[in-house]
Amino acid sequence: MDLQETQIDSKLILEGSFINIHQDTVKLPNGKHSQRVWISHPGAACVLAITPEQQVVLVRQWRYATQQALLEVPAGKLDAGENPAVCALRELAEETPFTAEKVEKLTQFYTAPGFCNEIMYVYRAINVRKNSQLNTNEDEFTETILLNIDETRKAIANCEIQDAKTLIALNFWLSEHA
Repeated sequence: MDLQETQIDSKLILEGSFINIHQDTVKLPNGKHSQRVWISHPGAACVLAITPEQQVVLVRQWRYATQQALLEVPAGKLDAGENPAVCALRELAEETPFTAEKVEKLTQFYTAPGFCNEIMYVYRAINVRKNSQLNTNEDEFTETILLNIDETRKAIANCEIQDAKTLIALNFWLSEHA
């Protein structure tokens, strides 16, 4: 069965600082036309960092769209042409007092494919160690939270962790300790 939609026309509705909103006219597989509004995004990377004491490194930060502080793995958007692994290491150092020697890719996924092309790259940090200073951005305010595996399971069960990328990353760690 042919499922592909073909773009006929595209209008840029909003050019943002790092996302753009488009309205496209598409031809459907049945030949009819329809409208699609979608967001183009440069992609992002997140990092699952486990300390030598077997604690996961999380950040609590205010998320304006949800109007609450969420508990998340360190993450951030890719700079133009940036390797996602480099982004993951950078975000760990910017958002927490931890660094890592390197990262290994666990998976990647579309964050909201119904309206956005953002790909999230998920990495595991290797040789995590405490750093003496944060390399923070001036517009980011984060609190570092360390949870052991039992505390992590409880936080998930109690809906204290509601961020999808974090739940996906944590699933890799939790599945190793099932």
